[in-house]
Amino acid sequence: MGKATGILEVYGLAAAFVAVDAGCKAANVTVETLDKNKPGNADALPVPLIVAIKFRGSVADVKAAVEAAAEAAKNMTGVITQHIIPNTEESTEKMLKLNAFDKK
Repeated sequence: MGKATGILEVYGLAAAFVAVDAGCKAANVTVETLDKNKPGNADALPVPLIVAIKFRGSVADVKAAVEAAAEAAKNMTGVITQHIIPNTEESTEKMLKLNAFDKK
């Protein structure tokens, strides 16, 4: 059985770092690579960069991490979306490693 995955999208890299810190302090989780997206309407957003955070662990730990991370991000720039996958399928596991921070 695969690990649970929690995905949280926030506005901005600083909020992502604060959210990751809060999530990791709240639960026994690991973090996959962060991912970024600069949407077409970036100038209309509070911060013109969206960062996806991916927590991994047991369902209970991932839920606790996502909740803590979301609360931390809400106090900064805000949360766009959050979702928990209780049992991540094998082909989805490969997608979790993808990130745009490595791209120029």
